[in-house]
Amino acid sequence: MEIYTVKPGMTLRAFARELSSRDVLPESHSFVWLAYLTGHERDLKSGEYRFRNGMTARELLEQIVAGRVIEYPVVLVEGWTFRQFLDAIEEAPKLTHTLIGLSPRAIMERLGHKGEHPEGRFFPDTYYYSSGQTELAILANAYDKMQKLLQQEWEKRDNNLPFRDAYEALILASIVEKETGRADERRLIAGVFVNRLRHGMRLQTDPTVIYGMGESFDGNLRLKDLRRDTPYNTYTRAGLPPTPVAMSGKESLQAVMHPVVNGALYFVARGDGSHVFSATLEEHNKAVIKYQLKGKPRTSTVHDKTSTATTSR
Repeated sequence: MEIYTVKPGMTLRAFARELSSRDVLPESHSFVWLAYLTGHERDLKSGEYRFRNGMTARELLEQIVAGRVIEYPVVLVEGWTFRQFLDAIEEAPKLTHTLIGLSPRAIMERLGHKGEHPEGRFFPDTYYYSSGQTELAILANAYDKMQKLLQQEWEKRDNNLPFRDAYEALILASIVEKETGRADERRLIAGVFVNRLRHGMRLQTDPTVIYGMGESFDGNLRLKDLRRDTPYNTYTRAGLPPTPVAMSGKESLQAVMHPVVNGALYFVARGDGSHVFSATLEEHNKAVIKYQLKGKPRTSTVHDKTSTATTSR
């Protein structure tokens, strides 16, 4: 099926002639007169259109006046960073690109949110756009969707959570998003972090360390990385990191607003995507030996950690 384009500023007569020349309409005059008779001679919406075979002139005009244009998808994935969001948007072929080369700070200012850190503030979803739209339209939509969802979930949150505001809950949701892809474990993992915050324990979670390393992370997290202090290193610093470390989905947001708080302070990956949860360091060390060290204990004591390069994912 062919694509027909109404260009910005294109006149009704010019488009009618194009449709006639491409045999969509038998001739152009009747289409133009129909538009004038119905008062739509100035109502053409620019964009790309596909017309169903056998459409009448009236049906075709109604589609253009309504602006039912071809839409293209761009997929923004849960757990991606803002940089990954931008990369996906920049690869969208029909968008008008106006942000390439701009810093995250400048992009947020363009969106009308000067001074806000962009990480975590955009909702991951499939967004649809028409040819010629700018990437700002997609980002504005994703931003508004996240703010609305965050506020809705914040208002329904459990009592006595260790967050000063909704933004702190968003930060933890991003960590939960990176720690597990299992829907049945999100609330349990959120509960571990909530417990640790309540006890004044460091979160000790790898995704924050990796985020703080930026482009220097080569895919292998080493002990020296866990010891190198950055604002995002939750092994060296107490409390939450200063910003989210990824974009959170709805389920992770709900998990931190309604965590399963059952006394667990630790978790370790089994190796099959699931985790073992423990309430004491002794139980946790046994789980690390069983699932991470293949039953062979280290010569030194296993450190107090929730999830490190040796115990997560």
